[in-house]
Amino acid sequence: MKILQSRSFKHKVKKFTKAQKNNLDKEIRKIAENPSIGSEKKGELRGVFVHKFKIYTLQYLLAYRFKGKNLELIMIGPHENYYRDIKSYIKNR
Repeated sequence: MKILQSRSFKHKVKKFTKAQKNNLDKEIRKIAENPSIGSEKKGELRGVFVHKFKIYTLQYLLAYRFKGKNLELIMIGPHENYYRDIKSYIKNR
């Protein structure tokens, strides 16, 4: 399975510290091992899965979807305005 990153995802991860990136890598490995770990969304976001996890005390949401045999990491961020931003991203793609 090949893991792809969206431009939005890359920009957010650039701002993470090394410890945060290590935690994120562990969560991405969990998703790659068990893709059904996240919950599938409905409506406009059908086909998009969201996995919730904490880094230190802040809860992050990681959106991903499958394109063939590839795993595409779409967006990561805190809950505030998350679903609004992901809807606009999906609509523009």
